[in-house]
Amino acid sequence: MSYQALYRVWRPQTFADIIGQEHVTKTLQNALLQQKISHAYLFSGPRGTGKTTAAKVLAKTVNCLKAPVSEPCNECEICKGIADGSVTDVIEIDAASNNSVEEIRDIREKVKYAPARAKYKVYIIDEVHMLSQGAFNALLKTLEEPPNHVIFILATTEPHKIPLTIVSRCQRFDFKRILPNMIAERLRHILETEGIGYEEEALRVIARSAGGGLRDALSLLDQAISYSGGKLTVEDALTVTGSVSQQALFDLARAIRQRDAGQALEAVHVMLFQGKEPARIVEECIQFYRDLLLYKTSPRLSEYFERITMSDDLDRLAGEAEEEEIYQIVEELSRFQQEMKWSGQPSVLLEVCVVKLCQIPEKANAGEFLEKISYLEDKIARLEAELQEIKEKGAAAPSEAEEGAKNGSSKKPGNGLTRKPNGSKVPLGKIESILANATKQQLTFFKNHWEAVLKKVKNKSCAALLNDAEPVAASKDKCIIKFKYDLHCEMVMSNGEYINEINFALTSVSGSPVEMVGIPENQWKAVRRSYIENHIYGHRETPNEEKDPLIEEAKKLVGEDLLEIID
Repeated sequence: MSYQALYRVWRPQTFADIIGQEHVTKTLQNALLQQKISHAYLFSGPRGTGKTTAAKVLAKTVNCLKAPVSEPCNECEICKGIADGSVTDVIEIDAASNNSVEEIRDIREKVKYAPARAKYKVYIIDEVHMLSQGAFNALLKTLEEPPNHVIFILATTEPHKIPLTIVSRCQRFDFKRILPNMIAERLRHILETEGIGYEEEALRVIARSAGGGLRDALSLLDQAISYSGGKLTVEDALTVTGSVSQQALFDLARAIRQRDAGQALEAVHVMLFQGKEPARIVEECIQFYRDLLLYKTSPRLSEYFERITMSDDLDRLAGEAEEEEIYQIVEELSRFQQEMKWSGQPSVLLEVCVVKLCQIPEKANAGEFLEKISYLEDKIARLEAELQEIKEKGAAAPSEAEEGAKNGSSKKPGNGLTRKPNGSKVPLGKIESILANATKQQLTFFKNHWEAVLKKVKNKSCAALLNDAEPVAASKDKCIIKFKYDLHCEMVMSNGEYINEINFALTSVSGSPVEMVGIPENQWKAVRRSYIENHIYGHRETPNEEKDPLIEEAKKLVGEDLLEIID
């Protein structure tokens, strides 16, 4: 088979070709030039970051015929022999399949013999953490007193599983994950050298999906090239890697930001239809919001982005989203991610998660906060003015009803509190005052803008109580709101926070201070009828009017002249 995978063809042959591990390569090169070569090295780090490659380059460099050098020449017979595997003095062992005590004892017996062609006999033990405890014990003696012509290079992805007695006898080098922009740069170089067309975003998709490993990136690139059949596109990269496009994540994030559950679910269903796994969608969303938080905190950290690239959409979204909101979204996504592992229907959990994210309470913005402050300041100013007026004029004279009561008069009062059949109290005098100054124009305005008023009410409980309510009369600075249920009216009118919230909403919509008065629907009919009777028809009863049976019975018993109705 003549074809070779890209990661084998493009395996680095020098230290300079190993990207993202300068802290390792520079140290090794300096040690080689100064001929300070250790007898044992431990290379640890994530998969595909260059551990075995660095070990082979080190083996070539120490045995190069031009040594001491910082790079292998790759031209002498030793360098070429190590590269093609014909030099038997460089032995590569896979500890995953050769982990017994007998294998290590065999090595211990053979290290005593001098190298056949090279200057050093180099043992590269990959996945060394897979050795058994007995094998580690057998290796320990050799590492303690190795011959001068032997170098051990141990490579592992799990250094914590290696006994400390082994680690302490090695020079340890920790390989780190390679940044996505470095991986993308390497992929770009390979494609240009191979003469293959590509889209820039496709390289970033593959680089992000590689998880910091260049070998994984090259394997994905190899697969994507085969799938594309020509030019490598973003869609090809997304299909091969199973990733979610940046635009799809932006659409979902925008819908969540706007609290539009329908649009958010539609964005999720599009991704599911494209074959994306629910768990992968959640994972990509977490990375997206992580990058968004990094950008919002410090835009200069863009090189550490794993899921998004700089764009105008990113600027707008970062400007709108609050940090506290991002924290809440990431917490919810992480919780659902754990639940998905044990769920038989992860797509349903994903839908629930998205709907819940759309219901996160939105913090009031600075404009609304200033509006509330302005409203409260106006209200305080009006109250202070009224108080000053009372101080200047002195106490008000007793009402006609109070004077009549003192004199034993039975005259019927014209304002105050009126008793209603269900026992709740309504300030009749205040309502009559509003009705006296009410205009059809003001009422029409509030009816037409009632939806806007409801949207201004941020307290969800208060907004729910207003669902079946509507304005029925309004003056310049007052508005009567009728509630369908008496209980809802009592809950609002007995809660100062709710009253302030509604007053603020009415004021924000109208542009001038407005105060609300609530009244239940069944009481509104009686109050309105009474007002029309007293102020429009001049106490003349209109036909077919409903009368309060309790009051009519009281009139029969004591007579209308002796009857005073008080709540």
